[in-house]
Amino acid sequence: MINPNWVFVGLAVQTIGGVGYLIDTLKGKVKPNKVSWLLWSIAPLIAFFAMIKQGVGLEAWATFIVGFLPLLVFIASFVNKKAYWAITKLDIVCGALSVLGLILWLVTKVGNIAIIFSIIADGLASFLTIYKSFKEPESESHLVFSLGIINGVIALLVIRDWNFQNYAFNLYILIDDILISTLIITKIGPKIEKAFQKLNR
Repeated sequence: MINPNWVFVGLAVQTIGGVGYLIDTLKGKVKPNKVSWLLWSIAPLIAFFAMIKQGVGLEAWATFIVGFLPLLVFIASFVNKKAYWAITKLDIVCGALSVLGLILWLVTKVGNIAIIFSIIADGLASFLTIYKSFKEPESESHLVFSLGIINGVIALLVIRDWNFQNYAFNLYILIDDILISTLIITKIGPKIEKAFQKLNR
């Protein structure tokens, strides 16, 4: 375990990435999936309040920033028309399932259940950006996800008591950021598709 104050370093790093993506959105350099970014704001914020309610310390703020910055990106996505990504049937299905998970939490009102459903909701929302990063990596910027990895690692390293409410959401976010960042940086999706096309010829 490292000093809990390292959480502030993680918050700063995550904020740098988030602001960078926000600027790219306003300039139309990236095409954020509106459904993903909206649900990426709702789910972590619900998890954050559930963590606070259960007495989680500074590491809860690593979850807060993961929800607050996407909210700004979601709002910014309406400012510049170039930053638009068409909503498909897949977006609607994943969005509906994510909302269902959040409603189930509201019904149960149990802290850890809130975190579980927040992870499920966030994961379904994340699938949309994972799919887009696989198909169109050039439409995304890896910076916010890459710096999110640092925030996630720090959030886990400051944990004193390894119980579910302390580590679950931040561990999920770390894995999610690693996956998306890798897809964008390596642009492996189009390479795999080209390889399959050659095999099918």
